[in-house]
Amino acid sequence: MKERLLRIFNILLLHFGPRNWWPAETALEVMVGAILTQNTSWRNVEKAIAHLKHHGLLDLERLYSIEEGTLAELLRPCGFYNVKAKRLKAFVRTIYETYGPSIEVLREVPSGQLREKLLGIDGVGPETADSILLYALNRPFFVVDAYTKRFLSNHGLYEGSMAYSEIQRFFMENLPKDLYVYNEFHALIVALGQRYCKRNPLCSICPLGERRGE
Repeated sequence: MKERLLRIFNILLLHFGPRNWWPAETALEVMVGAILTQNTSWRNVEKAIAHLKHHGLLDLERLYSIEEGTLAELLRPCGFYNVKAKRLKAFVRTIYETYGPSIEVLREVPSGQLREKLLGIDGVGPETADSILLYALNRPFFVVDAYTKRFLSNHGLYEGSMAYSEIQRFFMENLPKDLYVYNEFHALIVALGQRYCKRNPLCSICPLGERRGE
């Protein structure tokens, strides 16, 4: 399985090229994006983040101080903006009041402790927490999403529980514990899911060939 996953990784990397994910200028921008991207397209998230940048709000202290209603209006492009504002404020409040106004302090917090803290925030589930840990803070947690589950099912790679923790364990036990591999592989699986490995998969033109036979 280890050899098979790495072979798939290399095929996808050759086909799609490096994905350069997560697209952001700062660690805080990654964190904000991870929360805003829930139940919406990345294109809409980019619009909301552009609004925050325009108003100088990609700053932990300023996000902490802004009124939730005002923040919601700025997040309107990403949909569910009232919920997103509430969740983003909860995240910012927890981080600010626990660790202070600098995101850099988080780099010193043990991974397990920080993940537990993130999962205790309203609206932050395992996928969001691990996206923050991997993409913003360079912690080796493999991110699992709907594309990951479909990829595993379509290619007959995994027959265990579809629980997030079990799928994550499958990848982390069968891949090198390498930040680049974790980062790139997840992004490549997303690209595969968006273009080929759909609900009605396009197996005949997929770079991995027919399902279960790549």
